[in-house]
Amino acid sequence: MGEELIPGAIPPGWPAMSIAEVEQRLCAPGMPFEMETVPVHGVPTRVWKNAPPSLAALARAARAHGEATFIVYEDERVSFEAWFRAVAALAAHLQGLGVTKGDRVALAMRNLPEWPVAFFAAVSIGAVCVPLNAWWTGQELAYGLANSGAKVLICDHERMERVLAHREELPGLAQILVSREEHLPAGVSRLEDVIGKSAAWGALSDADLPQVAIMPDDEATILYTSGTTGNPKGALGTHRNFVTNILSSGYGAARAVLRRGEPLPAPQRRVLLTVIPLFHATACSATLMGVLAAGHTMVLMYRWDPLKAFAIIEREKVNATGGVPTIAWQLIEHPERGNFDLSSLESIGYGGAPSAPELVKKIYEEFGALPANGWGMTETTATVTGLSGEDYLNRPTSCGPAVATADLEIRAEDGVSVLATGEVGELWARGPMIVKEYWNNPEASAATFVEGWVRTGDLARLDAEGFCYIVDRAKDMVLRGGENIYSSEVENVLYEHPAVMDAALIGIPHHTLGEEPAAVVHLAPGMEASEGELQDWVRHRLAAFKVPVRVLFLPETLPRNANGKILKKDLKALFAAA
Repeated sequence: MGEELIPGAIPPGWPAMSIAEVEQRLCAPGMPFEMETVPVHGVPTRVWKNAPPSLAALARAARAHGEATFIVYEDERVSFEAWFRAVAALAAHLQGLGVTKGDRVALAMRNLPEWPVAFFAAVSIGAVCVPLNAWWTGQELAYGLANSGAKVLICDHERMERVLAHREELPGLAQILVSREEHLPAGVSRLEDVIGKSAAWGALSDADLPQVAIMPDDEATILYTSGTTGNPKGALGTHRNFVTNILSSGYGAARAVLRRGEPLPAPQRRVLLTVIPLFHATACSATLMGVLAAGHTMVLMYRWDPLKAFAIIEREKVNATGGVPTIAWQLIEHPERGNFDLSSLESIGYGGAPSAPELVKKIYEEFGALPANGWGMTETTATVTGLSGEDYLNRPTSCGPAVATADLEIRAEDGVSVLATGEVGELWARGPMIVKEYWNNPEASAATFVEGWVRTGDLARLDAEGFCYIVDRAKDMVLRGGENIYSSEVENVLYEHPAVMDAALIGIPHHTLGEEPAAVVHLAPGMEASEGELQDWVRHRLAAFKVPVRVLFLPETLPRNANGKILKKDLKALFAAA
């Protein structure tokens, strides 16, 4: 059934239920994960029957957690009630600025307590929130603001400085609200003048959100894709897309428990260390929505730092963290890890980038925590598949089966023919998490979204139980003299080498073969390996044509975008310069 087992990690008699049996049990009539079929953009779609009808409804429900701690940021602590009061105050202010249903409100800032306030203030009045990539340059931010037609920007000081250099290019941007900035340039307002500092949010007036009629399939967000070539596309998400993730995440957790043969536990509050940027679908949708629904605590960091993360995990008794595989590796490899009490950690999860099978085992062996992974993309508002615990330990190269409301197919190049189990082709996905379209881009929308399906551009296969295995991005596959080389296959072998901490395979030009495989690696602290050693390592495990013809070593982890994806186009330039 699985690929390789870790002694003692898989309990006797596991799995207690098949994937199909779990779905039948969890989705039965009257159960929390009951489903129904409704038309979504004209396509009959299975949806979670008990999902909140809108993000405004979610915000009101989250208020019921009262004085429980919602956000921890450095020495700041914000309760659910205080957060809700700030959301209501800012929502009313946005309406006072003339923001109406369908208007775009951009959001560009670090992971600060103000971020979820601004997000929900916008979507709760029917506006479309546009979370912009905080790593973007001023020119890129200006593109997002202009492309979305944002009327208001809510930002921090760094993003304000970048945008102001391009203010003349943005005639439609009527207002800028900036947080945590005392010296205001002309034409900029202080966010604290509206809601005060986070410590004072609980003293704001006890008001409800403004009353606005919002339907599940109304537009809620524009999240820009992490495309590494050309201008990013704006994925137009709906309220249904985001509330779907609440139950999808819960379903995945419940599935793991039933597979283990244990009774479903009573809901418990957890502490999560959120290190992924909130502008990314994984953090905004898969994490933030579930935190609000369940009443969890979300700890934010100014910037990622493994040593500070250890101190936070110890102090706040963090139960779960993760983000992208690099973060998990840094937690494992850091020489000072043993100086901190990390025993509260129960789960280390990640998505957004493929991970090495070795990492799955390391998380379990080094922390005693259960690993978790999933697959999704901006166009799917994050979660479509997921697996954790024993399922992941047993299938370390899988990203899991689809959640019950989603369907997966592997199609041939014609985009129509469905391939047999085990065959590699393009992954297509369908479900209530798929975004409506690309913003103002009908040509790209027509090519990507087909009758409720999204064609993902990922090459994948499905096994007999529906577990999905991403083998490559279609554009990242190396084609050597007519032979397909899936980069993840070679990368996984490189990761198995004890010295390799980070690895990527790319294609470099060859005058007769078209291209050849080449690797870029980053070694673990204190470890050594040569080009020849790594080539021999791959040669003994894979076919000769898959062996990297060159291996370059970087002193730091490989360059990634904010979503955790390795910037392979940047790596190709290294070989040209070498």
